[in-house]
This record gives sequence, structure tokens and C-alpha cells, in this order.
Amino acid sequence: MSWYQRSRFVYNSFKNSSSKLIPRNPIHPPNPRINPNNSSSCCNNKHKSFSVFGSPSISSKLGFSNSNGIKLNQNSLFSGVFRRNYYVDRNQVYHFKPRGYKKWIQNPRNMFIIIVLGTGAGITVYFGNSEVIPYTKRKHFVLLSRSLERQIGEHQFNEMKKSFKGKILPAIHPESVRVRLIAKDIIEALQRGLSHERVWSDPGYASESVGRVEIDGGEETLKALSGAPEGGVDGDWRKQDEVLDDSWVKDSRKEGGKSGAKVSTAHLEGMKWEVLVVNEPVVNAFCMPGGKIVVFTGLLNNFKTDAEVATIIGHEVGHAIARHSAEQITRNMWFAILHLVLYQFITPDLVNAMSTLLLRLPFSRKMEIEADYIGLLLTASAGYDPRVAPKVYEKLGQLSGESSLRDYLSTHPSGKTRAQLLARAQVMTEALGLYREAIGGHEIEGFL
Repeated sequence: MSWYQRSRFVYNSFKNSSSKLIPRNPIHPPNPRINPNNSSSCCNNKHKSFSVFGSPSISSKLGFSNSNGIKLNQNSLFSGVFRRNYYVDRNQVYHFKPRGYKKWIQNPRNMFIIIVLGTGAGITVYFGNSEVIPYTKRKHFVLLSRSLERQIGEHQFNEMKKSFKGKILPAIHPESVRVRLIAKDIIEALQRGLSHERVWSDPGYASESVGRVEIDGGEETLKALSGAPEGGVDGDWRKQDEVLDDSWVKDSRKEGGKSGAKVSTAHLEGMKWEVLVVNEPVVNAFCMPGGKIVVFTGLLNNFKTDAEVATIIGHEVGHAIARHSAEQITRNMWFAILHLVLYQFITPDLVNAMSTLLLRLPFSRKMEIEADYIGLLLTASAGYDPRVAPKVYEKLGQLSGESSLRDYLSTHPSGKTRAQLLARAQVMTEALGLYREAIGGHEIEGFL
């Protein structure tokens, strides 16, 4: 078969298939409606025929127009397309249908589906990532997964060891041994404060290289009791944003008792606690996600007693228990979205200043107060006098430089404020009870 015959065969096959798909009833255009000003409502008087494409020559070639108006070519594949994009009302006026996403959104049924699916997805994400913090029973929303949070902590810990290489005290150094033993007491207090049984490793001392150094020659199994007495959720703890007032803790615990929600401790599973002492004159200590405790010798030089050091370590461990780092990362994501919206109406400098003063700093100060309370209970259960804590925080404020504006312009409340809150708060009464039982040899479980 020659090339001409093959081409002719393909053309006839395509023509026959298109004629079957497209209806053969032609569209007979009615007479256009005439407006009072003697002008046609669907075409211009200047043109004798109506053109779909705006060009009589192009539409004529495609078979869409003639001297009487619009006429679709029966054999044209384009005819079915244009029939779906316009309609004729009872007044014989042609109306072209909207195309694109606007047409889809204008459908009430589609909008209803969007609202239902969006609401369902939002509720699922919120309740699937909401957790209850021990003791305060505050409910917080955390998008960061536990594994990713732990990876971030491991990465930061390794980077810090590289940056302080040569300044990390060896595991057999007296200060390293001292800090490690105090941290071990705090971790053992934590296992008593939680209720469901978990297995942790004995806090080891980290070296400058990646890994852990065990002093005891083996790992001692610690049983962490993780779940607390019936507790619950504070629905909206942001209503009271005064940092000098800790009534939100009392309200949160009260609401927690009513709702009966259990605290979230799954992020503590398989925690590998490590301790590191850095020879730097910095009055600071912190606990990274994943149980990486770092203490600077500048802190040990200013706080000589074990009770003082235990108070600070207990506070830092409280941050890890409450997942404050992950919560802060989640909040920063929402703040970034809010900034992008407000940037359209307000200058960026003003938005950043308002966000910092009204959102970031108040949230940060509440996290510090929350860690103070959790750390106080851990310290008391470990057998260290909790009455030392107010003096420790007051001294920390003096070392860092107190200011009357610190309660409003800093990430941490002033040392004086923290001391006053701990001295008069109900948590001090609970901590003293735990301390008396601990020194008497009677350990209390489930206090978180």
C-alpha cells in the first residue's frame, strides 16, 4: 500500500470516529435580541456575522460562522468544546461559561467539600499532634516528630563538642564525676515521677568524640515510670499572659483533673542521657533534645553546693520533659506564616517588634516558669532541699544583670520574679513533701 493510500485510510478513520463522538444536530442560532438602542446583545452591528474567536476569517475557516450567525461544523472536533463553554437563555442571548479554577470554586458543592475536608484534616492534625505536659497538664501543639527532634539534639550536641574541642573535661575529672552523679539522681527522680514502666540507660559521660563513655563499665537499667495520675488539658492558657502571675498553672491543673487526659511521655522512650562538662567561664547549663546535658565550669564556680547544681540541672531536664524546643520550633512556623500575612498591611519592622513583645517573649517566659516547677519536683524527689531553688534563681538574676524590664523584654523572667513565684507557689509545698519522704527513705512515685 502506497503512502497516499495509508494516509487516506488514517484520515477516513479519524473522520469516522470524530463524527460518531460529536452530535450531528447543528446549532441553529436564533435571532439576536435587540436592545432599545437598536444594538444586538450578542454581536456588534458593525459586523454581519458573530465570530467566536473575534476574527471572522478564522471562525469562517473553522466552520463556526456564516452570514446568518454562528454555525458549528458537524465534523469539527472543536464544536463539542465550544458547546460546553456557552449556553443560550430563553431570550436567545449567548452566555459564555467561566473557565478555570473560578468556575470550580463557584460551585457550592465543591466549596462544601473543600470546607469539610479541610476541617477534618485540621482536626486530625491538631489532635494527632497535641500532647499534655507533666505536672502543669498544659496541652501544647507540636508538629515536630520525636525522631526528628532527637536527631536535631544529636546534631547540635556533636557540633557543640567540635566547637569546644580541647575544653571538655575528661570523664574522670572530679567536676565531671560530681555533675554526672547529680544528673543521675535527677534522672532517677524522673523515673519515680512518671508511672508507666520505661527502660532508660544510666546517664553516661560524653567524650569529645561521638559516643558515650561509661564510668561504671556497664549500663545500669533505669525504670522510668511514665504516665501521670489522671490529668488533663488547659484549653486556652494564653488568655492570661502576665508573667508575674502563675495562676495559669493552677487553672491548667484544675482543668486537667476534669478532662482526665494523660500526660505524654512517649518522647522519653529509649532516651540516652549524656553529661558533658565544658571548661568555660560561662554561667550556663542546658539540656538538648534527646537527653544531652551540658554544664559549664563557670556555673560550678558560682554554685558550690550540690543542691544548687541539682536545681539548675533539674530545670534544664524539665525543658526536655516538656518538649519546649519542639514546641518553640512549631510556634516559629506559625509566627512565620502570620508575618507573611501582616507584611502585606504593616511594615516588617513593626510586625517583628510586635511579634517579639506580644508573642515570642511571653511564651518563652511561661516555658521557663513551667520548667522551674517541674525541675523543683525532680530536685526534691532526688533528695535535694527545694528551698534552695529561690535563692539559686535570684543569684542567677544577679549574675546575668537584673533589670526592671527583664520581665517584659527577656526570654527569661527576672531572678527575683522566679524566686517569688517558687517561694509562694503550691509546688513548693508539694516539693517539700517529696523532699521529706526522700530523705526519710520513702520514695514517692507518680508525682508528675
